[in-house]
Amino acid sequence: MTQPPGNSHATAQQVERDAALRALGLTGPDRDLDAFATRLAEAADMPYAMVNIFGSEQQFFGLHTPSDASDLPSVGRSMPLDHGFCPEVVDRKLPLILPDVFAHPRFAGNAVVDLIGIRTYAGAPLLHGGTVLGTVCYVGQEDQPLSTGRASLNLIQQHRDEVMAFLYQRAGYQP
Repeated sequence: MTQPPGNSHATAQQVERDAALRALGLTGPDRDLDAFATRLAEAADMPYAMVNIFGSEQQFFGLHTPSDASDLPSVGRSMPLDHGFCPEVVDRKLPLILPDVFAHPRFAGNAVVDLIGIRTYAGAPLLHGGTVLGTVCYVGQEDQPLSTGRASLNLIQQHRDEVMAFLYQRAGYQP
């Protein structure tokens, strides 16, 4: 997992991220993280949910896609860094809740809006100390009322906390 040359800040961040990922035993797709993604998708009543780890691209170590809906686009285990809304969460180190992506012109033109028809998004950073490992997020193809924002934030933060607690417990790490 490397960053483009010439960006020493990004490289330093990636070095820290890679060390934290190794310490937590995160090396690739993980059935336990797939199960977390499935629980999040079910709790949010959304077709897609991910545990997203950042390197030279976004990698979904935990992924839930609908298995019974052949009319929905499939999502693979990786995505370019300029796709989706998780890169914004990683940069900000803060959750991002978009009940209606089209209500935010900055986000309405993102590639995933057209590729898989994303209309709603909720994501929170996976923080290990000051290092952002990635995100936990869900996406859906129907916009949600703005009034769902607070509940979405609570749900995504709860699942983020559960994922981090699981990773720490599994690695025998005491934060």
